[in-house]
Amino acid sequence: MSNIYNFCIIAHIDHGKSTLADRMLELTGTVEARQMKEQLLDSMELEREKGITIKLQPVRMKWQDDVLNLIDTPGHVDFQYEVSRSLQAVEGAILLVDASQGVQAQTLANLYLAVEQGLEIIPVLNKIDLPAADVPKVTEEILKILGGSADDILKISAKTGEGVEAVLDAVAQRIAPAQQPEGKPLRALIFDSFYDDYKGVVAYVRVFEGSIKARDEIAFLGTNVSDRAVEVGTFAPSWQPSKQLQAGEIGYIATGLKEVRNARVGDTITLASSKAKVEALSGFSIPQPKVYAGIFPRQGDDLAQLREAMDQLILNDASLQVTEERNEALGQGFRCGFLGMLHLEIIQERLQREFNLDLVVTAPSVAYKVWNMRGEENEVTTPAQFPDPTHIDRVEERYANITLLTPSKYLGAVFELMKEHEGDLLKQDHLDADRVQLEYRMPLRELVVDLYDQLKSATSGYGSLSYELGQWQRADVVKLTVLVNHHPVEALSIIVTRHKAEALGKRIVHKLKDVIPRQQFAVPIQAAVGGTVVARETMSALRKDVTAGLYGGDVTRKRKVLEKQKKGKQKLAKGGKVEIPTDAYLAVFKK
Repeated sequence: MSNIYNFCIIAHIDHGKSTLADRMLELTGTVEARQMKEQLLDSMELEREKGITIKLQPVRMKWQDDVLNLIDTPGHVDFQYEVSRSLQAVEGAILLVDASQGVQAQTLANLYLAVEQGLEIIPVLNKIDLPAADVPKVTEEILKILGGSADDILKISAKTGEGVEAVLDAVAQRIAPAQQPEGKPLRALIFDSFYDDYKGVVAYVRVFEGSIKARDEIAFLGTNVSDRAVEVGTFAPSWQPSKQLQAGEIGYIATGLKEVRNARVGDTITLASSKAKVEALSGFSIPQPKVYAGIFPRQGDDLAQLREAMDQLILNDASLQVTEERNEALGQGFRCGFLGMLHLEIIQERLQREFNLDLVVTAPSVAYKVWNMRGEENEVTTPAQFPDPTHIDRVEERYANITLLTPSKYLGAVFELMKEHEGDLLKQDHLDADRVQLEYRMPLRELVVDLYDQLKSATSGYGSLSYELGQWQRADVVKLTVLVNHHPVEALSIIVTRHKAEALGKRIVHKLKDVIPRQQFAVPIQAAVGGTVVARETMSALRKDVTAGLYGGDVTRKRKVLEKQKKGKQKLAKGGKVEIPTDAYLAVFKK
């Protein structure tokens, strides 16, 4: 067999990964010129529209006498788990850096992952044709991180194709060829899996030892499930069936399974006959959700369609967690766990586009650990689960360690922003005269909601951040309950830090006063922590002129009618229930 080189491209979002992959496909003749289009490997409509990669995508190319297997990975911080999956399956990585923007936070995060895996790194400087490109400065940045000499850094323009041939040559020269041991039983690592209507569950695999053919009896060591391989093949970039997959190759196995959870990412596939003799490859765990939100159909009739849509999304997205939930304001729906706000936004858009659903999405929250007075621990992801303060011994929340890169001139705005979000500065390094690297520690709840967007605004788009989860630490958080006409509205309750409860309570009750329709009686709107009211507004009653028909006569007649109206309003207020419209519920959580 010819040498096989397995590699991936890692970079910050929008540094040109998919464009470089396009040029490689053209140069290697993998895709005919008439079939070529921009972002060829980004097959989802949403990926093409937003100009970002969401799902990793493998492709097999031939260059001279060698086989090159490329995995194109996402660059956004929310999809870092996709990058870690692809790094398990390769021997080398192209580190792609935009010559006009320089090294960014996500570049560093992905580089550290690759170095931990012991991969060969090929540094490549992209977009050298742009007027804003500063090649000498960015070259210095890369050398400061990686070491080596400036000659090791390849300079290209993925858009025009300049220098891309040298990158393909470097892959074959610098990266170690995949080992192809003979005579060993099959061991293949699953790095992605999804459901196909015709082939069942399809597992994307890297074969480390042995070989597999269609119709072989296979076993999954992690989930302890067995089945027969329906088809095996490689990516060109569409599926290309082949007789067998051998050690060193990256390809797919159509497993015939009906559920994706049986072909778990990180699991090892072997032949059923050698199951007892084979040790599992070191896999990686399914990523844990960081943000939770409720998704409900605006019309109750759409619940069955939403349930079906959720089932389909779960089939292809192992990181999405879904459980059914009932909410008194919004009815039946789903409680979902996401990797971050972009992940939530993408799931929401896919539900609206692909399934034509009109949705209500509740305010996002994070997970808390709550210990009661008996010392029992519970995980809380919704305000409804948060116990009464008198039953709580202590609460812990997750912290995140953040690496942040920004131009020096925006430092003041960044410090101010991080202070607002309870960030503790741990370290400050000047990469050069113009750029600063900051390391912060902050609560995950402050990070996940809209810090990324606020950072981009504060730094005119030049700031970037990456993060990893840190320790659980004690938190001083409380449940802020909203009461309308003295009745608690569970759907509007949120978990907040104690020192922000009053300010947030005032904002919520003020907003509710504007959006809830006025009633025949005065309606008090309150925000309370435990039994203490921290904010209050009173919505005045609709006034009906009951004395309009009284002309002349004694003044006591008017007083009698007005007194009767007053008593009627008091009676209404005692038992009157105020219906809160869905739009009011949404308006509260929009900043």
